[in-house]
Amino acid sequence: MRRNLVMTIGLGTIALGLTLITVQPTLAMQAAPSAEAPALGAAIDSLADKLRTSYVEPAVGERYAAMLRANRSDYLHITDSAALARRVTADLQAVHADGHLRVTVASASAAPGRLRPAGGPVILDPKWIADGVAYVRLTMFDGSPESLAILEAFMKEHADAKAIIFDAREHHGGGPDEMDVILPYLFAKPTRLVTLDLAQSVVDALESPPQDPPSMRHVAGPPGVYRREHWVTPNAETRLRNAKVFYLTSRATASAGEHLALALQRTHRGVLVGERTAGANHFGGFEPIGAGLTASVPVGRAFDPDTGKDWETVGLTPDIAVPADRALDKALELAKAGS
Repeated sequence: MRRNLVMTIGLGTIALGLTLITVQPTLAMQAAPSAEAPALGAAIDSLADKLRTSYVEPAVGERYAAMLRANRSDYLHITDSAALARRVTADLQAVHADGHLRVTVASASAAPGRLRPAGGPVILDPKWIADGVAYVRLTMFDGSPESLAILEAFMKEHADAKAIIFDAREHHGGGPDEMDVILPYLFAKPTRLVTLDLAQSVVDALESPPQDPPSMRHVAGPPGVYRREHWVTPNAETRLRNAKVFYLTSRATASAGEHLALALQRTHRGVLVGERTAGANHFGGFEPIGAGLTASVPVGRAFDPDTGKDWETVGLTPDIAVPADRALDKALELAKAGS
């Protein structure tokens, strides 16, 4: 099963290309190293170095690097680039499962920056779904002007709603920009939402300081960590401050979709209805490692500032657990109750 997910983290060209994959290490092998062995060896060394110095969990990064170096000679016999990418990904996942960590052929990789899938808008069906109940479907936060405009118009045009349902059952990830449109309508006071840690080595390697949006506040973190807090600041529109908020989830709700889910849940501003989420927390970016390969290396994580816990591999538990295909009906039932 393959689900392509993407997320950006407000650090210029650093982007998250997330793919949750199940791989089988079927290999194309030969008795002697291929003619590309020097380039392949250099690529494996490059990946090991990136994981050792930049992976979000340093101790795990060291384990990844040690495994790659131990298997280096085996990789030099693999002649097919796609097969090599699958093998290395499988070996990495065997050391420590991480839904964002993978190696892929460069031509099949996501490019740095904002990512947008083919097929049109990613903010869908903004409408009144029942008397006093607004609804919108979120499939990605791509940060595009089109998406931001659709959400801004939705919030303004439904500012007298008694309840809003955000349907994130197919939310594949993205960045904070769309959240920064939605949340100022819903909160009555400035509120800390989620904390994000990034390897300081990644920040130090940037050509210029990170250009974070105003909602991201840089605060002191542990040694070797660049720490930010995601905050919401209310806007002038007050009519939605007391509206009920329901956020629909499924096993496909991932990355930025989970970020928003946690922000609503831990602040008690929204009710999560549906299934446990995907567990895709760590973020990072695609980087070339040589030999026509790129790697998505997770360099940061988002987490609950109250507990210090993130949702990598475990997902977020909904407040009201129902099968995903029944989540909308349940949210409508709750939205209408007492109205």
